[in-house]
Amino acid sequence: MKEYPTAQLRNIVLLGHGGSGKTSLAEALLFASGATSRMGRVEDGTTVADFDEEEIRRRISLSLSLVAVEWGNCKLNLLDTPGYTDFVGEMLSGVQVADLAMVLVDPVAGVEVGTELVWNYAEQLNLPRLVVVNKMNRENANLARTLQALQQAFKRNFFTLFLPIGAQSDFAGVVDLVKMEARMGAEGKATDIPADLKAEAEEARVQLIEAAAEGDDELILKYLDGEELSADEIRRGLRAAVLRGTAVPVVVTAATEGIGAKALLDALVAYAPSPIDRGLVKAEGVSGEEEIAPNESEPLAVLAFKTAADPYVGKLTYLRVYGGVLESDTRVWNSRAEVEERLGTIYVMRGKEQIPVPRLHPGDIGAVAKLSVTLTGDTLCDRGHPLRLPGPAFPHPLFAVAVRPKSKADQAKMGTTLTRICEEDPTLRWHQEPSTRETILEGMGEAHLEIAVRRMENRFGVAVETAIPKVPYQETITRTHADQYRHKKQTGGAGQFAEVHMRLEPLPRGSGFEYEWEVFGGAISSSFKPSIEKGVRQVMEQGVIAGYPVVDVKAVVYDGKEHPVDSKDIAFQIAGREVFKKVMMDAGPVLLEPIQKVVITVPEEYTGDVMGDLNTKRARVLGMDQQSGKTMITALVPLAEMQRYATDLRSLTQGRGLFSMELDHYEEVPSHLMPQIIEAAKQQQQQQQD
Repeated sequence: MKEYPTAQLRNIVLLGHGGSGKTSLAEALLFASGATSRMGRVEDGTTVADFDEEEIRRRISLSLSLVAVEWGNCKLNLLDTPGYTDFVGEMLSGVQVADLAMVLVDPVAGVEVGTELVWNYAEQLNLPRLVVVNKMNRENANLARTLQALQQAFKRNFFTLFLPIGAQSDFAGVVDLVKMEARMGAEGKATDIPADLKAEAEEARVQLIEAAAEGDDELILKYLDGEELSADEIRRGLRAAVLRGTAVPVVVTAATEGIGAKALLDALVAYAPSPIDRGLVKAEGVSGEEEIAPNESEPLAVLAFKTAADPYVGKLTYLRVYGGVLESDTRVWNSRAEVEERLGTIYVMRGKEQIPVPRLHPGDIGAVAKLSVTLTGDTLCDRGHPLRLPGPAFPHPLFAVAVRPKSKADQAKMGTTLTRICEEDPTLRWHQEPSTRETILEGMGEAHLEIAVRRMENRFGVAVETAIPKVPYQETITRTHADQYRHKKQTGGAGQFAEVHMRLEPLPRGSGFEYEWEVFGGAISSSFKPSIEKGVRQVMEQGVIAGYPVVDVKAVVYDGKEHPVDSKDIAFQIAGREVFKKVMMDAGPVLLEPIQKVVITVPEEYTGDVMGDLNTKRARVLGMDQQSGKTMITALVPLAEMQRYATDLRSLTQGRGLFSMELDHYEEVPSHLMPQIIEAAKQQQQQQQD
């Protein structure tokens, strides 16, 4: 593949609801450009973009893939993203490095849940947009109805670049309204516009010219004066309108038939912004904020936006160059880890195919293998000019499972494998939960975690079982109490003796543990002070009433006795442990549960259902806010009630609800629920012992 300067690059992210045909469209564009000799099909598992074993099995995209297409004098870096919300991290990575969002819409279903979601993500990054009404060969396909739905949902100036020739099973080509010619079949042969479409084409062209005029101040004056705009002026105006977001072009295709693919490639070359059009990007430098221009004389600024783990090839890191030139076989500086990375061969990716190139120019996207410390979101730069580029902002996980290895061999490799799959997908996270002694894997939904577990087994040979995680309760006390315990053990040889008097006092939430020594007069030697504390901390880790960690307690040793011969470290450890248990049981012990702060965004028509459901989950609603037809509900809800909320909300709102969740604080479990939690914990402990 030849080198392309910045002006000839187009970085385009394909977005849309699941099943809108993004992967098929990428396949059609590859075939139309001559990059492939036959067009693959999602149903057959033969597409370039979906090459992962799980993607082929499920027939859906699960991860971001990069497909480089050469057309005319330009290179189009197509970023094919998943359409299902569980895999939102992959989509966010693509949006972060693109210069145009190509939003696919089904002409039968119209604007769907996923369409709204991806539109909002593109809006947040102020990304120019183009809409592709795909599957125009479907029965009941209707362009006019789809345009109306787009207008109602997004309140933008949508204008058609192409009109369909025929519809449904008779969809045969498109009318290019700029050139005013028909382009027929998969070959895109230019011909005259059919007579029955001429009037409609003339009317649609007027709207297109108005959109072009509004994109350029000089052209609007010319248009208002009644002067005719030339084809070049129309293109210039449309390009400006797309870049500024004042108008959104709409094209029509039937990707599986290849119809409209060549016309779409022409449109992307003509109207999609280049990295130069998008302008400066802000980066954090040593002396403050810097602006990096997309040219070769700027300091090197490269963002790692995706990491793919492969047990055979190793780690593959996807990169976008924002400033400077990235050369193969060089050394670069990772500004987060503050280490030097050695780059090997740089590749341009076409699905899983790696095409070696000597360098990447500003604005280009490629990949490099086997970087040692670089993770998604890291910046690679010159050592003498360290920079930090803004990376994708990934949401907090919403769904968790406890994972345990199926065998001892799996146990040995489980930790490193979890780390590798979480490096690949930053919306996956794992940790050891000390309070429940479980390994927790978190992600965006049930399907997300199910696929992560399958990949662990298929790619890395590590089999795990999953279960609903235990709630990480904590134990504490509500009142001050004091008591004593004597440990006396006489065996054939040396005996053990220790007597400890202890007072426990409750502390404010989040204070942790305090240990004080009020023994005066030598009743207990101060050398036994750490022994007692060690015994106390052992109990606090294991719990007293239900096996959960004890927190927010002050333990005061105020008296005791020792024996000149039989008192020793182990005796005072045991006495410290037992006196703590004894005192705590009479100090009003309670369980604390984690309370999550939850922000739920739903269409207004579902507000009542969601509020009713929250009332069954012991939620405290803090507030509600209305925003462009959506209700935002903020509430505090116990984690015990929210562990499967991703699934609940999806069914309540037909997939149109979103929520975020993070730990807010711990508070006491209601007294009527405590006995059953304690009983369940005891039964579980009994089962583990048996």
